[in-house]
Amino acid sequence: MLNIGLLQTTTGIDPAAEARWLADGIADLAARGAQLIFTPEMSGLLDRDRARAAPHIVAEADNVVLAAVREAARAAGVWVQLGSLALKADGDDPRAVNRGFLIDDAGGIRARYAKIHLFDVALGTESWRESAAYQPGTEAVVAATPWGALGLTICYDLRFPALHRALAEAGAQMISVPAAFTRPTGAAHWHVLLRARAIETGCFVIAAAQTGEHEDGRATWGHSLVVAPWGEVLLDMGEAPGGAVMGIDLAAVAAARAKVPALEHARPFTLVRA
Repeated sequence: MLNIGLLQTTTGIDPAAEARWLADGIADLAARGAQLIFTPEMSGLLDRDRARAAPHIVAEADNVVLAAVREAARAAGVWVQLGSLALKADGDDPRAVNRGFLIDDAGGIRARYAKIHLFDVALGTESWRESAAYQPGTEAVVAATPWGALGLTICYDLRFPALHRALAEAGAQMISVPAAFTRPTGAAHWHVLLRARAIETGCFVIAAAQTGEHEDGRATWGHSLVVAPWGEVLLDMGEAPGGAVMGIDLAAVAAARAKVPALEHARPFTLVRA
């Protein structure tokens, strides 16, 4: 049995404050028995005002939230999947990168993942163009943990089943989906998409989410979920910020895949337009 912890946050515009909140939350969940802790997308900063946010978007080595979470993981002796941070990218592209991390119980970084699919949508009263501020990642990542393989995704990646299938085919038994889902899309699609990805892949899907009314004026859906490989919702954290701990049995992955071995049954095909 693996005890996982989820932090559901209402991230604001001050990374130093978020660093303290995350460190305290990790310590609390570890004290409650969590061995592997998940945090949402943009755990350190949510700010639609790009000019105000700019001074906080720094290189990985200078990010106070990453440093605090690494130290908290080391101090508590737990692993942390830090959902993502807004970071200064390498190279000449002026856009930032939306990058998640897998941190071990010594505070070391075991894996990095940059969000591949960027949220460029118009939702009536809301309009988002993530690609204007962030460059897309290009590499899917499956990372080893002491308990099993973990596939890394971020938020809008949820709508791309081929990515999740590739992670499962590469050995993932768990898939992390840290998110900051809008309320319109969350109400319509959050539960059904997470359940679908779990059923399709036979993986545990673990989705730590942003929630509530944020300092920059946005509102997020919350409802951090843990979904079993057969599609059952094992945990729904509702809309309040906070933490939760629960046990999962990774033997359920093999059991679900034995019942419906869809990963083995995929066949090549040719598309014909009639």
